[in-house]
Amino acid sequence: MTTTYQPKQLLVTGGAGFIGTNFVHYWLASYPDTRIVVLDALTYAGRYENLQILEGKTNFRFVHGDILDQPLVEQLLREENIDTIVHFAAESHVDRSIYGPDAFLRTNIDGTHSLLKAAKIVWLDEKPGFAHRFHHVSTDEVYGTLSATDPAFTETTPYAPNSPYAASKASSDHIVRAYQHTYGLQTTTSNCSNNYGPYQYPEKLIPLAISRLLQGQAVPIYGDGQQIRDWLYVDDHNRGIDLIMRNGRIGETYNIGGNNEQANLSLIHELCDLLDARFPDSPHVPHRQHITYVQDRPGHDRRYAIDNSKICRELGYVPAETFQSGLAKTLDWYLARPEFWQDGVSLFGSHGEKA
Repeated sequence: MTTTYQPKQLLVTGGAGFIGTNFVHYWLASYPDTRIVVLDALTYAGRYENLQILEGKTNFRFVHGDILDQPLVEQLLREENIDTIVHFAAESHVDRSIYGPDAFLRTNIDGTHSLLKAAKIVWLDEKPGFAHRFHHVSTDEVYGTLSATDPAFTETTPYAPNSPYAASKASSDHIVRAYQHTYGLQTTTSNCSNNYGPYQYPEKLIPLAISRLLQGQAVPIYGDGQQIRDWLYVDDHNRGIDLIMRNGRIGETYNIGGNNEQANLSLIHELCDLLDARFPDSPHVPHRQHITYVQDRPGHDRRYAIDNSKICRELGYVPAETFQSGLAKTLDWYLARPEFWQDGVSLFGSHGEKA
């Protein structure tokens, strides 16, 4: 059934990562009378500096810890009287999952299960009838890949993950579903398309390309660059999560997309043209000259596309950003903060971040 739920005390896992950081800033700006506790292990993609401006606020607390630490999670749920978990914490970079899958299984599967166990103990066993929500943030990659003519993924598309990352997220989705169905935990799940925007770790395609183009370095493109993704501006994603938590149906999954299918190469062309217009006197103009092609990665999915008609129809979701407006905002943010990206990273990829 559809209900109106008002989160008051939120535990946000992975809140120092890309999407989690943006969610924390979005939520506290939108609902200043609520409280957020961030739990983050500060692995390579988590930056405490993303949240430092919030320190000292009475409705914010940062805890350096791991979602696999079930006693810590239980302690936080009790002492903070948490009524809502928003679960972003995940290993999310497909390239890394190919060469080091163990961390993905540990964090994405065991970590999610650890959170669910803690929530069941505190919310169901200790406080029967306590109003709560567990929102699980997942990815469209659990559905596999599409051909150029296939219809977009819906919430009923069979799962067919093709990478260790996608398989680990698919498993976590099923565990969340099982805890709702078996124990009555009040859960919702969202499967999103490729996110982009501020605070994204610079191994991901857009910030990596911005960094390299500004420095006149090669921008690597996998294969022929015609892999298609549906690009979702991060605060449109957060608006979707907000709607789901407050008005979504318990036990339901909602796809969140940006209605912006773009081939990787087209995306980079758009970014190059933006930089040409911003910096016409740069020695790196035309920026397209820095595009290089590298061997495609193993098992690279050809196309993802989200059908977000369910969340639009049931909850009134509408993306606020076009790809052009979102990309311009993203570029402005990185141009204003060169310290965030100028050191670069050794890994590169052609995917946006999901969580």
